[in-house]
Amino acid sequence: MKLIYQQMLAFFAVIITVIVVLGFSFIRTTRTMLYQNSWQQLQQYAASIEKEAIRYNTKTNQVVGFNQQFLNDGTVILRDQHIHFSVYDANKKLVYPSGMGTTMSGTPGGSIYDPKISAKDWKKLKRNKIITQSPHVTFRTRNRDQPVNTPSLRTIDVLVPLFYKNGATKKFVGAISIGSFEQTLQANEQQIEKNLFIALLVSGIAALLLSYILARYSVRRINRLRYATHSVANGDFDIQVDSNHKDEIDDLADDFNGMVNSLRTSNEEIKRQEKRRREFMADAAHEMRTPLTTINGILEGLAYDAIPEEDKGHSIELMQNETKRLIRLVNENLDYEKIRTGQIALNKTNFDGAEVLHNLVEQLTKKAAAADDEFKLTVPEKLPVWADYDRFVQVLFNIMQNAIQFSQANVIEVTGSRTDHATVVAIQDHGIGMTPDQVKNIWERYYKADPSRKNTKYGESGLGLAISHQLVQQHGGSIKVDSVENEGTCFTVTFPDEGFDKPIIDD
Repeated sequence: MKLIYQQMLAFFAVIITVIVVLGFSFIRTTRTMLYQNSWQQLQQYAASIEKEAIRYNTKTNQVVGFNQQFLNDGTVILRDQHIHFSVYDANKKLVYPSGMGTTMSGTPGGSIYDPKISAKDWKKLKRNKIITQSPHVTFRTRNRDQPVNTPSLRTIDVLVPLFYKNGATKKFVGAISIGSFEQTLQANEQQIEKNLFIALLVSGIAALLLSYILARYSVRRINRLRYATHSVANGDFDIQVDSNHKDEIDDLADDFNGMVNSLRTSNEEIKRQEKRRREFMADAAHEMRTPLTTINGILEGLAYDAIPEEDKGHSIELMQNETKRLIRLVNENLDYEKIRTGQIALNKTNFDGAEVLHNLVEQLTKKAAAADDEFKLTVPEKLPVWADYDRFVQVLFNIMQNAIQFSQANVIEVTGSRTDHATVVAIQDHGIGMTPDQVKNIWERYYKADPSRKNTKYGESGLGLAISHQLVQQHGGSIKVDSVENEGTCFTVTFPDEGFDKPIIDD
């Protein structure tokens, strides 16, 4: 079953249940009110009869007579309203109407209204208690031996005690039994039930329409998410679902939008990485093919004795250099994966960074001269560093070699200094610089800010800066890059003193 029909049934069931419960409660309350009002009306009639029609003997304190004209007129009027009454004396003897009972016209066989008062009810009347009686048979045949069991002749009665008051004295002198046909109340009740049924039918139709509207509204919002999900499954990561931030469906829409944004970012990152992987594979294949071709050519020359004896030493040296180049390329990839996955443990010690910087400048001076660059080193006599010595050298070597690669005929400034709890090394070149987008991506694996230089002598794999970045992060430090296109780049590397309690190197 579709969700819209499930929602409709749920809403419809709830609404109809509420309406039915309220309807039955209303009918029950109305029925009780009808009986209460009828009993109250009968009590008022009884009070009028006692006040206007009954005469008392002040000496004997007994009922001695009636205002016959009032009773006759009242009997006719009340009979038209299907109301009938009887008066009893203190001995429970029927004193009005005279005879054995009142014959009611229109009743089967001229039935007689002859209410019976039980001994228990009579005692309550003597205690000045008004008694209301639920529907029962108070009509009998003329033979007075069988009740008239016609449902339409069932009546509700009220028994009202009569007391004669003379000053402070009050004496029980009889009772009035007054009743009306139940069918009168049933007619009113049936009319109310009919009207309620019509209202229930109209309410049911309205509830069905309202359930459809509510269900369609909810399902339409869910369907928007469903269609958006299909779009994402088909590769559309730009879709967004509207959200008013009001309920759980809106929260789901917000989560969906967040998921789509993450997928879009991941997809873009996958594309970038795949592009760089392909570039790297092409670069690696090219870089490997060149030394392998060289090595293979030299080996063939040695095998066929095509290389003069005086050149064999140089040829072997060339093979060694090309072999080292291949090993370096493979090791860089292995190092990056190990560093990225935390498989390399750092052996941190205290050492003099100034000495390291002097050694690096000395090692790279020849490479810098080949690019018409020169190093300018500014460093204090002692520069305490807390780091892994080999990784410290590797990081600075990569950055300084990168400065040589992207700077031509310029000065490369290397500055070492101390802050309160860290060692800072800044390497400033005045080369081609980088755009903001290039600065954003230089730490990515395989990325090269200047693709035109991917085959240069010192730009082999595009892994140097990625490895340096990972190593500095493992030290708990940071690398800050400030670059202006066509003006130059400055790398600022910070190595913190772990715990700020390591001893400073002294003379």
